[in-house]
Amino acid sequence: MGFFDFIKEAGEKLFHGSAAAAPADASADADAAKAADDAKGQAIQDYIAQQGLSATALSVQVEGDAAKVFGVAPDQATREKIILCCGNVEGIKSVDDQMSVNTESEESQWHTVERGDTLSAIAKKFYGDANKYPAIFEANKPMLSNPDKIYPGQKLRIPAA
Repeated sequence: MGFFDFIKEAGEKLFHGSAAAAPADASADADAAKAADDAKGQAIQDYIAQQGLSATALSVQVEGDAAKVFGVAPDQATREKIILCCGNVEGIKSVDDQMSVNTESEESQWHTVERGDTLSAIAKKFYGDANKYPAIFEANKPMLSNPDKIYPGQKLRIPAA
């Protein structure tokens, strides 16, 4: 699929307390940064598992504010949800999707939530019918637990009508 941009300041707060103390030398600094990035990648993988999503050989690597995700998802919807789990995390600005799928299907459109957006308004924009908001809600479960709880900067999957 490629690269996806996200809002770095928006999303799940998975990385609290992962900042390391400042090391004394450059080598230790690089080692500490690598260890922090590895911990972030593992935190995202754990978050994906908590959402009930899985892929064969799933791996998330983080370098700074960029994530790269690898693995084989069972279907396109799961692939897209895993990408959202990686990117809708505070501190992640981009996701490099290196995943493949067992069963190909049409890719979803994407929408970044803006202040004042509702799922109904988004459904009206993409489908021409505000009453089709449940399709967007279902497409973004389990990351969305309530159709009224979306936030600015969050990226959503918009499945084909």
